[in-house]
Amino acid sequence: MRQKQFKAESKKLLDMMINSIYTHKEIFLRELISNASDAIDKLYFRSLTDDSVTLDRGDYKIALAVDKEQRLLSITDNGCGMTAEELEKNLGTIAKSGSLDFKRQNETGEEVEVIGQFGVGFYSAFMVADHVTVESRAWGAETGSRWESSGAEGYTIEPCEMDWNGTRVTLHLKEDSEEERYSEFLEEYRLQELVKKYSDYIRYPITLLMPDYRPKKKENEAESGEGQEKEPEYETVWEEKTLNSMIPLWRKQKSEVTPEEYNEFYKGKFYDYEDPAAVIHTRTEGNATFHALLFIPAHAPMNYYTTSYEKGLQLYSRGVLIMEKCADLLPDYFSYVRGLVDSEDLSLNISREMLQHDRQLQLIERALERRIKSELEKMLNNDREKYEALWKEFGTQMTYGLCMDYGSHKDVLQDLLLFYSSTEKKPVTLKEYIGRMKEGQEAIYYGCGRTVEAIDALPQADQLKEAGYEMLYMTGQVDEFAIKTLREYDGKKFLNIRTDEIDLSTEEQKTALKEENEAAADLFAAMKEALGDKVEAVRFTDKLKTHPVCLSSEGGISMEMQATLNAMPGNEGRYKARVVLELNRDHPVTAKLKELAVTDKQKLADYTRLLYAEGCLIGGVPIEEPAELCRLITGLMTENQ
Repeated sequence: MRQKQFKAESKKLLDMMINSIYTHKEIFLRELISNASDAIDKLYFRSLTDDSVTLDRGDYKIALAVDKEQRLLSITDNGCGMTAEELEKNLGTIAKSGSLDFKRQNETGEEVEVIGQFGVGFYSAFMVADHVTVESRAWGAETGSRWESSGAEGYTIEPCEMDWNGTRVTLHLKEDSEEERYSEFLEEYRLQELVKKYSDYIRYPITLLMPDYRPKKKENEAESGEGQEKEPEYETVWEEKTLNSMIPLWRKQKSEVTPEEYNEFYKGKFYDYEDPAAVIHTRTEGNATFHALLFIPAHAPMNYYTTSYEKGLQLYSRGVLIMEKCADLLPDYFSYVRGLVDSEDLSLNISREMLQHDRQLQLIERALERRIKSELEKMLNNDREKYEALWKEFGTQMTYGLCMDYGSHKDVLQDLLLFYSSTEKKPVTLKEYIGRMKEGQEAIYYGCGRTVEAIDALPQADQLKEAGYEMLYMTGQVDEFAIKTLREYDGKKFLNIRTDEIDLSTEEQKTALKEENEAAADLFAAMKEALGDKVEAVRFTDKLKTHPVCLSSEGGISMEMQATLNAMPGNEGRYKARVVLELNRDHPVTAKLKELAVTDKQKLADYTRLLYAEGCLIGGVPIEEPAELCRLITGLMTENQ
């Protein structure tokens, strides 16, 4: 029997495929089962037009078998089988796909689903086997053929006796080493685990003899009697069991699935203890054809806001798991969504692990994005309490999404945002804020801080409260960045009460304020000298009602943004806001400052530093020199003693 050489490729190519293309060696079982499923699909398709094929759909199956002593694992199907010529054509040429040829030849308009497209999967067997045997008999043929190979050295083909139609692939597993344990693929429960993981939704039963430990029955055992109770003896009973469920939940009609089934599927597959907040079960046809079953969790995983969290959806191709986490199917701002996608026309590369980043994948991602947004809007409008709970868990991630890619996602996210309202005393949307705006109001007012209470206590908030304007409280670290990215909403710009000039004064008040600022130029110069580069300027303001002082900022960086940016690695002290010390011109403290400007310049400097520290404390800005503040307070307390 003459040894034949592979026609198209060299030993180097086969070595590359075995050692580089697949990430995990366990993938080989998925590939061989998928090939067996394809073979059955082909025969079933033929049965639709060929009366000589007498098998019914329920007659097909894929059988696994192990021989631990001989280190053999076999995968057997009763599909179309192959002739000697087909073995030569399909297995003698690496990367030759019989499934792809079959699909091309049968493009009749009727749906033909085959998994194998590129013909590389079969050779994954050599990752775990040092010798592979393929016995196959084509439907209608009188004899079978045997193909054997030990790898890149070549292969042989010879006739063999077979009394059934189909194919059996037998792997002689490699010996175990310190690096790899190939014997695990001879363990029944390991094979069951791999079938459940990768091939659970193959449409034909995948069977294996499985051990079952039962109490041993004894002959002539007395039916009753005292003193005869003993520990039961157990025996191993081998039974052929079906390892896969065959019917994917996501391919059923939504009307056929109960909420309890969705919940149990989610908790079992994604190891969550709580039911999902929402389920998205959809099928899309057209440019991108796919089934999707998505779940919006009710709570964030413990590691969600850490670098260890890995986003992504499970990706299937006709019920076969291709990737455990396909990150390209979800935008980052919806990275908390869990679930799976089953696509019938994804462009797969050489192996089913590597996807081409093509238009098809992008179409699926955009379709899922729209569907997730629609579900969130539905929850926002119909179940506000559930949405607010969801926002507490994942709101930071969605807000962060606005800051990405220069705000290109604002159409998706802006109507999903929630901010606490000074009027409603609860979270509200921007659309709801706009709907309540006072006549003539041209801006959306907001304040930033660590808590709602801290923002509410800001001196700059007094003028809005007095005028009866609603204010939004932005307590998240990225809230202000998101608002800066939005710039405006529904034609209304955003104004920060601590940064932007919010002018609620009359023309008469504006004129008076300007004149007083000009008259107090010397006072401001002395105070600015006392504070050095801590502030850009000192001035009077109309925005304060009861407080004597406040700190505001000018330019694009607020004090809150300064703190957030400088907290990032590598940014320590890099960013600095342009801080302005603003004084209440009607407060008694201002009168005292004017007096000290004439009588005691040193005390004016001390009072200026005290007022700056007060502004920092009220505004939530860290005190840079706490020892200096303590000295000033102690000096003030002992001044008249």
